[in-house]
Amino acid sequence: MSLETASHTQSIDSLDVRVIPPPQKHPTIMAKFEALLPGTSFTLINDHDPKPLHYQFSAECAGRFEWEYVERGPEVWRVRIGKV
Repeated sequence: MSLETASHTQSIDSLDVRVIPPPQKHPTIMAKFEALLPGTSFTLINDHDPKPLHYQFSAECAGRFEWEYVERGPEVWRVRIGKV
């Protein structure tokens, strides 16, 4: 289910990882996701397409997350990540 069709899902805030050192990005994002309540989300802001992060979510959080591109570059990517 996409976040657009999940009327109960609300974006609670955003996380701009462009200012976070690369080794800390994924752990920071995953901690943010784990802290979400079911039915809530945040918007990830990045300077590149976060495909590797999506692969990590698919491996570690299968069936527990929603992923929706809001903006696809070329300079800024925004992805709404929700907890099912």
